[in-house]
Amino acid sequence: MARIDSKRRQLSVTSMPTILVIDDNPTVATALEVLFSLHELRTLSAQSPQAGLALLERERIDLVVQDMNFRADTTSGEEGEALFRAIRERHPDLPVILLTAWTHLASAVDLVKAGAADYLAKPWDDDKLIATIENLLELGQANRELARRLGRDRRLRRDLEQHYDLRGLVFADPATERVVSLACQVARANVPVLISGANGTGKECIAEIVQANSSVKDGPFVTLNCGALPSELIEAELFGAEAGAYTGASKARDGKFEAADGGTLFLDEIGNLPPAGQMKLLRVLETGKFSRLGSNRERQVSVRVISATNADLPAMIRDGRFREDLYYRLNVIQIHLPPLAERPADIVPLAEHFLAMGRSPSGAEAMDGQERPPSKQLSAQAHAALRAHAWPGNVRELKNSLQRAALLATGNRIEASDLGLPAASNANAASGDNEPDRAAIEAALARAGGVIAQAAAELGFSRQALYRRMERLGIVRT
Repeated sequence: MARIDSKRRQLSVTSMPTILVIDDNPTVATALEVLFSLHELRTLSAQSPQAGLALLERERIDLVVQDMNFRADTTSGEEGEALFRAIRERHPDLPVILLTAWTHLASAVDLVKAGAADYLAKPWDDDKLIATIENLLELGQANRELARRLGRDRRLRRDLEQHYDLRGLVFADPATERVVSLACQVARANVPVLISGANGTGKECIAEIVQANSSVKDGPFVTLNCGALPSELIEAELFGAEAGAYTGASKARDGKFEAADGGTLFLDEIGNLPPAGQMKLLRVLETGKFSRLGSNRERQVSVRVISATNADLPAMIRDGRFREDLYYRLNVIQIHLPPLAERPADIVPLAEHFLAMGRSPSGAEAMDGQERPPSKQLSAQAHAALRAHAWPGNVRELKNSLQRAALLATGNRIEASDLGLPAASNANAASGDNEPDRAAIEAALARAGGVIAQAAAELGFSRQALYRRMERLGIVRT
């Protein structure tokens, strides 16, 4: 029983954050150990740089507090600087707090620039030291969790790319990855798929991924935008028409269903389909049979139907503008593609992709061996402006902005002003003052699971700066 209690105590101690104190004065190590124990922090100590480095190789250390001078006759800080640089070289992500009785401002600035977490003078302020350590430990935990999440996302993406045809889709955001994963998962099932999302989000790209990984991937992929044609012509486009079936129909014509036989038909803006077309589409989905306009002869086809909409179909059903039975036929599997503003990690990769597309050589250039124009790069301010913009036009707006910027930029670097985004966003981006609103902060907190340090890092703030904004906006961490 005693052995079990001892083991439990040992597990409890080793699960606590561990601070390594490197100081040649045993009194300092003892004082810090007492202080840290009051805050459930485990302490290990070493009295020389060599002993400290050896402990770092043997133990799991979360943070180092190190002295700057290890000989009684020196105050230069050279030994401490050498120790810090050795730690930084071997453990680049390990936070280090520098502690010394001899404060040299120039040395402090240099080492903080080199990555030191803080520089405190002896005698230290207990409250300030503990607050600094707790902030650094929380940030370290958030960074480790973020690294694990990013590693998992990279593995999932590699698996998708290895096992499925993603049609060259460019994405980096976990929200987009979930959509792509679902599209690949349902592709083999020969059932209708409804893709919902705002205009310009990339619904047709998702439809292409479904088709490319389906059992009819070698068949035709036919598209029809139901919102691009007059309502009286949509039926003829879908089902074909005999000569004379309507004004201007001088000869018989095939419809999209016949063209897509043995493959996939993508119906964009399905909410614009008129009532007569809805009834006929429902019958095709149920039986695979239809008749051309002006004909009584039934035709049989085998077509996978993928539809897309930016409309609120349930609201249209309540208003009597869309058939409920057709909605449930189309909506066997629904894939919702969020707006670009809710996929922030996609913005910069897509922008760089559109820039690269803009400099691809034409066929004539490729044949004549002409050189491509030099690649244009996005400046840091342009990156900030892209991330700050709300993108109401989604991916389509982003593509147009990059095409315009590539034409207007006078040099090889695209600045925020070249993007043609609203002046307020550009001004904020250029000044580095991208002030997020309440919704942006709450969204960042939600993505970070309430971890302040992680949300602050995503928003580009310090932890304290985020706390100040939360207090000003009345945001309470749950």
